[in-house]
Amino acid sequence: MIQTIITQKAKGNAVIANSVKTKMYLKGIAVEKYTAASPDDPAIVQKVREVAKEFGVAI
Repeated sequence: MIQTIITQKAKGNAVIANSVKTKMYLKGIAVEKYTAASPDDPAIVQKVREVAKEFGVAI
């Protein structure tokens, strides 16, 4: 979900991708810490959904 948000919002622009990652860190989501194999933490999943909604990204 995290990578989907970054990819959709950045649309290939590395500067925007870094900006999105920074915004996610500021909201308590350690982007580099989570992978597709990471166990789902309901609190983090909710934060990710809120960030996606703020960015206008469908996940």
